[in-house]
Formats: sequence, structure tokens, C-alpha cells
Amino acid sequence: MAQLFIALVHFPVIDRNDRIVASAITSLDLHDLARSGRTYGVSAFYVVHPVPDQREFAARVIDHWMEGPGRQFDSRRREALELVRIVPDLEAALASAAAIAGQQPLTVHTSARAVGRLGYAVLRERLEAPDGPPLMLLFGTGFGLAPSVLERTDLALAPVLGPGDYNHLSVRAAAGIILDRLRGH
Repeated sequence: MAQLFIALVHFPVIDRNDRIVASAITSLDLHDLARSGRTYGVSAFYVVHPVPDQREFAARVIDHWMEGPGRQFDSRRREALELVRIVPDLEAALASAAAIAGQQPLTVHTSARAVGRLGYAVLRERLEAPDGPPLMLLFGTGFGLAPSVLERTDLALAPVLGPGDYNHLSVRAAAGIILDRLRGH
């Protein structure tokens, strides 16, 4: 089975007015994506943010559960948070994943706006292939990944869609659904 990595990108992302911004790291995203990642066999979960203060915030949250008072409270949370790698940019995430996997991962972007993209069954087959390349799923915060990120990815995954026209899931919910579709039983 190919190795799977996930990255939660906070910059460059777009806001509701299609401006390029950096979004804030949230504690909920760290916890929930790490727990989903551990559940579905993700090799590492990258939190991508260029602002040192935001990376320090994420490091404090992680440290609370890894070494601080939270360590005694819930060891399962610590086990999930071991996946988290806090990096300043996507290049650092890709370099780290390449070092872990022994080769550069293919990048797969996710988007609620995309149509006519790669289906989940096709990507799942790639992941299940014994000699398949590693993959890194890119999740955007705010209102999604900036066009500059989308243009440089290798593959675009189909959006998560419900029966109606409302499509604005939290990144935590979308990531959980996507990981289940790609690695669930």
C-alpha cells in the first residue's frame, strides 16, 4: 500500500472575497485531523503556515498533549498528535514526506468547488497498489487553496457532495470523509 500524507494549508488560501490570505491555525483542526490521520493510516500530517507566531501556537497545543498536562489526560490523543509536523510552507512538507517515503509524493488537491476531477475509486486503487507512489492530500483552510497551489498539484480530487446544492463542509469533516473513502473498510 502506498504511503499517504496530508497537509492542512493555511497559506496561500483564499477568503470569501477571493483574496489571497493566511488563515489562523485552530486547535480543533489539529486534534481532529490528527485523529482522522491516525485512524486511516496517514504517515504524517503537515500543518503549513508561514507565520512564526501561528506555528508557535500549534507547537504549544501539541506540546500540551505530548509533554504537558494533557499527556496524562488522554494517551490516545498523544498517539494521534505524534503525526503532526508544523512547517512554514508546502515545500518543507513535501521535502519531509519525500524523506519519510524515500521518494517525492504526488500531490492531490481537494476542493469543494472542483468538478469533473479524479474519482475516489481511482485514487483508492492508486493507494492500494503495492508499488504505488506516495500521495499527499492538500486541504485548504479559509475558502480553499489559492490558484497558485492548485496549478502546481499533480492531481485534483473530486469534491465531497451531498444530495443538495449546499456544499460548505468544515475542513475537518471533509478530510474525515475523504480519508474514509480512500482508506476505510
